[in-house]
Amino acid sequence: MRDSNTKSRRTRRAVATPLWARINGHVRLEAHPDGRIFACFDHHLVDLGPFGANAAHLARELSADLPLKSIATGEGTGDQEIQSLVGRLARHGLLEYYLGGQTGDDVVVEPQVADYQPRMPPLHDADFLVLSRFAYLRRRADQLLLESPLAGAVFGIRNPKIAALLALLSTPKQLKGLRRQDGFPGVELLALLLDSRILFKIAAGCKGDLRRAEGDDGLVLWDFHDLLFHTRSTEGRHANGQGGLYPYVGTIAPLAPVRSRWPGKKVDLTRYRSADSQEGGQAAELLRARHSTRNFDDRRPITLVELARFLDGAARVQSKWTGQLELGDCTAKLEYAARPYPSGGASYELELYLAVDKCEGLARGFYHYDAGAHALVPIVVEPNELDAMLASASFAMDTAATAQVLITIAGRFGRVSWKYSSLAYSLVLKNVGALTQTLYLMATDLGLGGCAIGSIDIELFAKMTGLEFHTEGAVGQFAMGRAAMQSSVQR
Repeated sequence: MRDSNTKSRRTRRAVATPLWARINGHVRLEAHPDGRIFACFDHHLVDLGPFGANAAHLARELSADLPLKSIATGEGTGDQEIQSLVGRLARHGLLEYYLGGQTGDDVVVEPQVADYQPRMPPLHDADFLVLSRFAYLRRRADQLLLESPLAGAVFGIRNPKIAALLALLSTPKQLKGLRRQDGFPGVELLALLLDSRILFKIAAGCKGDLRRAEGDDGLVLWDFHDLLFHTRSTEGRHANGQGGLYPYVGTIAPLAPVRSRWPGKKVDLTRYRSADSQEGGQAAELLRARHSTRNFDDRRPITLVELARFLDGAARVQSKWTGQLELGDCTAKLEYAARPYPSGGASYELELYLAVDKCEGLARGFYHYDAGAHALVPIVVEPNELDAMLASASFAMDTAATAQVLITIAGRFGRVSWKYSSLAYSLVLKNVGALTQTLYLMATDLGLGGCAIGSIDIELFAKMTGLEFHTEGAVGQFAMGRAAMQSSVQR
């Protein structure tokens, strides 16, 4: 598609605009007679909506690449519809930007979050810049990718001189000096990287702790690998495929559900079982009865009384105590608040947020569960955000049904990372597992249905709460309600 526009692109590059936009190489735009534009890729068809009589012109414009200035102003399009088309393509991850250079497309900017827009904050020769400690380079096919879990885009680096210059920024450098370096890519790229938090500014002569200079206290507490794991194993801050995509079908056979036996003489434990099949008491009975419920009976929604009992048994603060830490010359007062499930280091960093669709006695809305006061506190959110969160959970469960109550488990990460190094995020996820099992058992005991959800949009949760994703972020979800009579289950 882009090869056919080579001549046009060469002509357009004569315009003094450093940043250009284009649709991804595997995407084709089709304008239908009714004015609707469709994006076609990988046997998929995405309806981008109606665009009026000039729809075909808009599709041709973007297929031939547009300078960013014309997108921002509507210049050359006759109206502002190009902005709407670009926005819709970006929300579907079908748009990219690039900086041209003597070697061609030196840098390709691939948006990773739905509302990413490239910005170039002003830079001056006296400014000092340094790489974020979260930034890293890796290989993808035949190019280098510059990434950071803090960034809303990844940068494909196709000019090795740019990669060499970025290595210089492992220590603070003044822009004036960088300009004199061989292969200096231009201020535009540095401004884009600054906007994406891959670079950050420091004060002249700053010799302090760069870790503290980079961000707020919440960011200081994160190790590189933990924050990367958090952002790449959830939705919202990357454009990679995720979920049950079966990427190795036809390449590697699936592993057996039960591991093959080790050699040696086995000790048969079945001979020690009691004749009573329910041996183990109530706990074993609940464990055997536990299953995932994906369909809920909207004619009989969960009641507020049942929800209160559920939260009381699974997550309410049971006791509090304090301790004293003495480490070298430092002392600190430690406070703890135990809950019904186990938590590494008694951190109890997990918070519950409830997206309520149907609950008898409780208004539809978004709530925080105050585990200390055993109370629900409403949080004002946009109706479309609440709808989006509930719809995303239904999609993850592969059902058209909506959870009556959707619980988002959020982590106050600093409760764990203040104490633990290297394994902080791992501990958070272990605690999520322990809490999830507790939610399952409590729902089973009350005759309710529940289903753990493996994917979650951390950006949507951040917008709904106003919390930074690295300070208190979503780490799990649990859908619940009254099970439909013929609910499909998966243990």
